[in-house]
Amino acid sequence: MSKTGARPRVLVVGAGLAGTATAIRLLHFARRPLEIILLERRADYRSAGVAYHRDGNPWDYVFNIQAGRMSVFREDVLDFVNWANQEADRRKWPRRWASWKFTEQGPAPRRIFQDYLDDRLAEAARESCSGVVLVEADGEALDARRCDRGFEVTVRGLAPHVTDGLRPGPLADTLLLDADHVVLATGLELREPPFAAGVAGHPQFIRNPYSASAIRELTALPADASVVIVGSVLSAYDTAGLLLRNGHTGPVRLVSRSGTLFRTYPGTHEHGVVRLPRPDILMEPYRGREEFLARVRTAWREACSSVRERHPEIDSVVVAERVAKAWEPYLPEAIDLIPSEELRCLLDEFSTGIAALRVGAVEYTMEIIERAMRPEDGRVELVVGRVQEITPAPSGRLTVSLAAQHERHSFEADLVVSNFGRESDYAKVGHPLWRSLVRSGVATPHARTGRGVEVDECGTLLDSHARPAGPISAVGVPREGDEIVRHGRTGAFAFNLAAIKNHSVAVAAHVVEQLELRRDGLHQLAARHPQYRSYVSNPEEAVRGALEESVELEVRRLASRERNRREALESRLHARIRSMGGLSVLPTGVPRDERLIRAVVNRVAVERLNNVSVTPRQLRRQLGLEQAELPEE
Repeated sequence: MSKTGARPRVLVVGAGLAGTATAIRLLHFARRPLEIILLERRADYRSAGVAYHRDGNPWDYVFNIQAGRMSVFREDVLDFVNWANQEADRRKWPRRWASWKFTEQGPAPRRIFQDYLDDRLAEAARESCSGVVLVEADGEALDARRCDRGFEVTVRGLAPHVTDGLRPGPLADTLLLDADHVVLATGLELREPPFAAGVAGHPQFIRNPYSASAIRELTALPADASVVIVGSVLSAYDTAGLLLRNGHTGPVRLVSRSGTLFRTYPGTHEHGVVRLPRPDILMEPYRGREEFLARVRTAWREACSSVRERHPEIDSVVVAERVAKAWEPYLPEAIDLIPSEELRCLLDEFSTGIAALRVGAVEYTMEIIERAMRPEDGRVELVVGRVQEITPAPSGRLTVSLAAQHERHSFEADLVVSNFGRESDYAKVGHPLWRSLVRSGVATPHARTGRGVEVDECGTLLDSHARPAGPISAVGVPREGDEIVRHGRTGAFAFNLAAIKNHSVAVAAHVVEQLELRRDGLHQLAARHPQYRSYVSNPEEAVRGALEESVELEVRRLASRERNRREALESRLHARIRSMGGLSVLPTGVPRDERLIRAVVNRVAVERLNNVSVTPRQLRRQLGLEQAELPEE
């Protein structure tokens, strides 16, 4: 607790999408005084991160998915669309977008998402309970060490006046900050591509296409310049689309190891979930890579055929997306049969292809790229091969050397753009905070996949003995490996907005639960009896009804953004739990304490709120949250 013992402190490291979403949920969920410090090392990344910050996202960079899937609240499907149409400040928007009517299936510029998250964070702070405080602080977390309170965090560049209880740190310009719980929302970790070692810092090589300097260079490029874009994923389409919309006439080559291209969503596409039987052929013992891939192809063809036959209303373009989603519940069992080294190789080789099966892009992005790839245009060409080296050429240009399937070749370019090489192995991540956490054993690189770190079902970091490492959690990218093996989410869906929404709910609820139990002196008891969270399946009928009603009230409380409504629901929930007079079916040795029952109810409500077996719209109906306004016609 804080020095007064009255207000615990949660430090959220990273104020991009994952950190901001988690801070919003903490502000909503906290029922007692709480200080939430939202720490960001780059002011321009606040409420945005690399994907949405304004300086690196021109107005023509739109979400790859439809605007109707961009709400930060999964239980409030159209919140982003309604905000964009009714609340957004459009006074400085360009004419095209200032008059745009946003629709559920249509595009939206990524840069406005920063304003949306800013507004929703401010709203959450205004509507938080008495004594709940949000502190938005600039600074960089360098180290985190266990202490009696929770964690002692070394922060560089933190203004001393932003919070109390600071002490001088071990290095110049550092301070020590104590936190009762730390949430790591650090986002993507970059990996310097080895093929570009000879051109690092070269004026004709762009390492980060989502930087202000890169955007300036791309928009000022001569129209007839030749461009090579390393990668063919959606970030490559942003760069190519920006050039084409600016009238670029020179050749643009997309270099891809796999030759993968993404699909264009139909104009009327809606997110949907279909049910498919368990692909039993994938559950056979692993007998080698080629044999396994043959089984995958067979099962995939059968599943796609089944969807086309049973669901003729589904556009053929999105059949792959439907199958990939339907398989997610079964993949953990299949993945468990693959040796770790083999699993890592398969993920590395097929990550782009898997991503292309699981998600497409809106027509606004794809139409201009596809048109430029047609033979009659020819400005954009897909080149299949692995980049071996990029070197300065005698002509003053850059030489890109490629290894294709049966040959090696090279060509020159006026500009080379390297799309994100992401470092997914946290044993190799260069940031000092993660290096320190791994070195001290607080964080453990994910053993099975080599992606992200080990966490439990609540997102708590696990040490090398698979034990909780303390009051420290992760949201977003660091949980990639766990999402793969625990939930079967592959490609970017292991850490994209959809995953972050669920992480933010579960982590925020868990943090609030643990702080409350600790304050009430029950945290050790809960740790010794983890089954107290279990939702007992066959209590007497009266208790079952009371529990169900309690869970329904808690779901509505968690989903409510207005303080008065949350407090009214909390009052009703408290009365309902007290009326049960304890839960007699709790395990022996666990007190029939209403605070523990409250924690059980909260856990079940979180599980229901995070149910991914249905679409967000279906979830809303399932949870009885239909009262939200529909968009204007």
